[in-house]
Amino acid sequence: MSFWTELRLPAQCEALVAFYESHWLNQYAEKVGAAEVLSVLSGYFAVTGQIIKDAGGKLIKTMGDNGLAVFPADVADNGVLALRDVQKHGEAWLAQRGTKSRVTVKMDLGPVVLGLVGSPGDEIVDVFGKPVAQAYLLPSNGFSMSPTVFRSLTPETRTLFKKHTPSIRYISVEDHHARERAGDV
Repeated sequence: MSFWTELRLPAQCEALVAFYESHWLNQYAEKVGAAEVLSVLSGYFAVTGQIIKDAGGKLIKTMGDNGLAVFPADVADNGVLALRDVQKHGEAWLAQRGTKSRVTVKMDLGPVVLGLVGSPGDEIVDVFGKPVAQAYLLPSNGFSMSPTVFRSLTPETRTLFKKHTPSIRYISVEDHHARERAGDV
């Protein structure tokens, strides 16, 4: 049994919340038909959703070429590592289909509520709470997490990230950040 199979909704829990965004859909949609867009989105989210599921998380919903995923807080390390794979394999999968894109990831951790929302009979699982908003608003040029997420990680996983200020967040050691221009802070 897993967190997701034992879950009874509505449920309050501590969770890692992540948005991942690929920023390719608008340009791609101008070149191909709607059926091709749907085919690529379906394949992309099949690949990335499986990575998330294998790490103990759930792809809650998609919005265009963006995804919202949740992991129980006790598997935050697995979630963070899975999201690095989502970024790496998602970018490679899109590139193989002629769609170059930088997948960005933004994460926060804290108390959320999971529940069903929607028209009666057509409800879907959704997640609500401050970590959802915090993750969404977190600046990212690649891979970014809040200090709360970073502090929840094992020492081994922490070595994959470095502190970036201003605003404190942790980014992948592979990410290069342009210097802040005067007046942009």
